[in-house]
Formats: sequence, structure tokens, C-alpha cells
Amino acid sequence: MLLPATAALSRRTLVTGSAVTAAVMLGTGSIPADAVTPRRATTLPGYPFTLGVASGDPLPNSVVLWTRLAPEPLAPDGLGGMPPEPVRVRWQIAEDPGFRKVVKSGTVTATAALGHSVHPEVWGLRPGRDYWYRFSAAGEVSPIGHTRTAPAYGAKLAEVTFAFASCAKWDAGYFTAYQHLAEEDVDVVFHLGDYHYEYGINANGGDRNVPVDSAFAGETTDLPRYRLQYGLWKSDPDLIAAHAAHAFVVAPDDHEIENNWADDVPEESSQSKGGLWTPRRTAGFQAYYEHLPFRASSLPAGADMQIYRQLRYGDLVDFNVIDTRQYRDDQAYADGSDPASPELTPDIYDPSRSLMGARQEKWLQRNWRQSRARWQVLANQAPMAETDLDETAAKTLYMDPWDGYIANRNRLLEGARTAGVDNLVVITGDRHQNYASNLLADYDDPGSAVVGSEFVGTSVTSGGDGADMTTGGEALLRANDHLKFFNGQRGYVRVKVTPEELSSDFRVVPYVQRPGAPISTRATYVVENGRPGVQLDTKSTPVGTRYADIPMPTLNR
Repeated sequence: MLLPATAALSRRTLVTGSAVTAAVMLGTGSIPADAVTPRRATTLPGYPFTLGVASGDPLPNSVVLWTRLAPEPLAPDGLGGMPPEPVRVRWQIAEDPGFRKVVKSGTVTATAALGHSVHPEVWGLRPGRDYWYRFSAAGEVSPIGHTRTAPAYGAKLAEVTFAFASCAKWDAGYFTAYQHLAEEDVDVVFHLGDYHYEYGINANGGDRNVPVDSAFAGETTDLPRYRLQYGLWKSDPDLIAAHAAHAFVVAPDDHEIENNWADDVPEESSQSKGGLWTPRRTAGFQAYYEHLPFRASSLPAGADMQIYRQLRYGDLVDFNVIDTRQYRDDQAYADGSDPASPELTPDIYDPSRSLMGARQEKWLQRNWRQSRARWQVLANQAPMAETDLDETAAKTLYMDPWDGYIANRNRLLEGARTAGVDNLVVITGDRHQNYASNLLADYDDPGSAVVGSEFVGTSVTSGGDGADMTTGGEALLRANDHLKFFNGQRGYVRVKVTPEELSSDFRVVPYVQRPGAPISTRATYVVENGRPGVQLDTKSTPVGTRYADIPMPTLNR
């Protein structure tokens, strides 16, 4: 059974269909591809691996691999230049880049039902090992990708390294930060949302000044256009390089579907209100799955997709990846910023309102109670620390991030404390700025205890070149004593974890509106074992940097 390219897939389809049908549609490799043989040899109009290869969600004995066959990735119909027939895809994984020691291999079938993407899950690997992988189809061979499995559960570790990135708007500039990320030696990369943007792109390609087809005009609302949008993003050589170099763990924020959406409520100014929202969300999640290295457990069920999950790295770090879009209550008082207090904005203090939903919150609290790891890292989308925009005794807060769900935030942080979590570190995207902040038990209590730390990573390109200093940044630092660092340039964050400390390097580029920018470390902040809160690493940070004067550029979502 083959579904048309525009049909929505669901777990119900897979459960009620045969095992062979399920495995073929998923492209997982759990059933040999010979069980459903393409009727004839496939001839494609060009090289099929234009979008590169990827791996993700590493376990001690497993990774998921990904590619999508798309000889014409910018074809306006979103089909990538592929015929409707299924295509057999072979994969190999080896212990060396020359593939002299292939340890696993298999064949999967790419079908039109999932845009000719495949997601084979490879099992039986060794923990904490480097592997190289590749695909072949229709007589062509893909680029080689590199991945690394997680360490054995409970293994005593001296070090874990990772990086995190977010917010890559194609027409805001070049993805140079991704190229530098590809050159880092880290165990895993977390992408914390806004992998692509749904907005239309003008004919000149925005700040890239690279002309694009008229098919990119107007907002993205249906499956062909979401596929086309990913085709543009994922054909970028710097993004291809980053995926080929590292295993990624990904979670969406809002722009993968639409700005500031909240569960079943679209943005206030949405083009997709009423009966148009569920089909749009369904299309957005299907395209998201088709273009990233997700396991079969994340296959969308209509308009829903399983995002939150846990990855454990030995005895040192537990990573909990959360979902702050699918289960949240709608933003209070619209999507912007408002003067805030229990009297002015009582809804944001309402304990019945949630950013993550009761089931996910219970899952996270249970993980914390059961964990034996030294560090707890929470992969989060929107800033958790308070961001007060008012320098006076009053407060003005954004309604979309955790500031709009204060009771949920306070309850979550109290849950971490009662679970005995001494080393809680939240990593975050969304804001297009770099922050290092202390997490307080209650931001309305001036004497509140520091209970954790948050590192907010800037955008890859969103917001354009950015700046190191503005008057807005100075105001933000003055209004928020718990905010210890601010920077408005572009880049990503590189993190090293040892039993003694967690250190975060804010890696920045000076410009993105032309290619070739160099990378440097703007500042390094550390969290010491058993001592919540961020501290400047004076040994690793350039001398003479004026932290009190670091600016805030205009927020460009």
C-alpha cells in the first residue's frame, strides 16, 4: 500500500497495516526491502543526495540515520524531482571512514508517502564509538557521514562535550556558523528550534542576495511548500556539513509550523485559523519528520508528534528534551510583552496554566527523581529565566516564553529541588541572543535562592549580523540582576561537562550577511558542581571585555 504524497501518515496507519507496509513507509529497515520490491529499476533525473545525510538520537547501541532522495530539491511541487515509485536505498555503517570495516548494512525503501525520505535505525553498535555511514540508490552513492554512539548507561565518564544551536533563517544570512560547528569535536549537537522559517522569501533572497523562485513568495501553509522550504534550507552546504559531522538531537520551537503557535491555537494573525489550522500543523510536522533524523517513535500521528525524550550519557549527564509547543495553554494577553504583576496579569500566575502540559511535566519530574547522573541538562526552546524589560521596580514580561507561565516554572524548579537535583542546567534557543543567567526559585522574591543555571544560545542567522553592544542590552542587564552575560552576535554554544564543572563557550561570528566569517569565543561561563549559578571563566574569556555594557539588538522574531 502506498499513500499519495499529500496524505497524512499516522501510527494508526502503521498499526492497522501489515508489518511489511509499516516498515517500508517508515524506511526503518526493520523489514528487508526485498519484501516489497520496486517493480522496475528506477531512473532518476539527477543526483539524489542533494540534501546530504544525517544521524541522530544516539543511544549506547544505536543511532538513526537519515537521507531524503531529492534530485531536484527546489522543484515547486515539493516532490524533489522524484517519480511516484518506491526506490530501494542501501545503507552501510563502518568503523572507519574508508569503509574497510563495515559492521552493519541494510536496505530500506523510500516511498512518496514520506517524500522519499528514509530513517533506518541501526542497532548492535558499540557504546561511545565513532562510526561512518553512507547510502546508495539508483546507482549513486551519498556523501559520507560521521556519528558517535552514546556511552554505556552508567559508565564512569571523565568528560562529555556537546553543542547547541537554533534559529536559522535562510534569507537573513549565510549559515557560516554551521560550517564552524561541523569542525568542532563534540559528542552530539542539540538543535533547539526554528530549524527553518515559514515566512515567504523575496525574489532577491533577502540578505543573501541569492535569487529564488517565485514559489517561495508567501507564507508556508501546506505540505508541498513545507517540503520546498526544507529543500532550500537543507541544500545549503554549511548545514549539510554540520549534519554529516555530528549526530543531532532536534526539537521544534514555533517556526517549524508558524510563529507563536500554542497547541490547537494558531498565531493571532494566522492565515490558518479555524478548520485550516489542523491540516497546516499536520503538514508541518510531516515535513519536519521527513527532513530530520527522527526514530520511528516520533512518526507524526496526524497533527501530533512525539518530541519529548531522554538521552543518558553514562553517569555524567542526563539530557531531557522537552516540547514547549504542543501541550501549552494559549499565551495570556496575546503574544507580545505586557506590564506584569499578580494584579495586572493574574493569568500568568495561574497554576492551572502550563507551558508543557501535565503529562510531560510528570515525565520530567519522574526522570529527575530516578536519575543517578551528576548533571541534569534540560534542552528547552524559549528562555526560562525571567527577562524583565522594565528598569523600574515594575515589570514588563514577554508572554510567549516561561515568563508567561510563572506558576509552571516555579513548580518545575521546585520539583527539581525536591528531587535532589543539585546541578540543573537549562539550554535554550529562540531569543537570537546569548545569555548566561541564574535560575531563581521565585523571581518575585528578591531574596530567592539560585536553583539552577541557564545558557541561552544565539541564532545561526536570524536577526542578521547582530551586534555586541546596544543600549537595549545595557538596559536588560540593569533590569535583571540574575542575567550575567549578554551578546547579540550570531553563532552557537559549545559545552564541556566534567564531574567538577560544566563550561559553556559562546562561539560567535562577526557577520552573516556575507560568507566566510571567522569564529571566536566571545566568553566562557561555568557552573561548578554542587553550586547553582553561572560564573565568568576569567581564564578563557578575552581580557578587557565590558560585560556590564553588552547590548541588546532589536528583537527580531
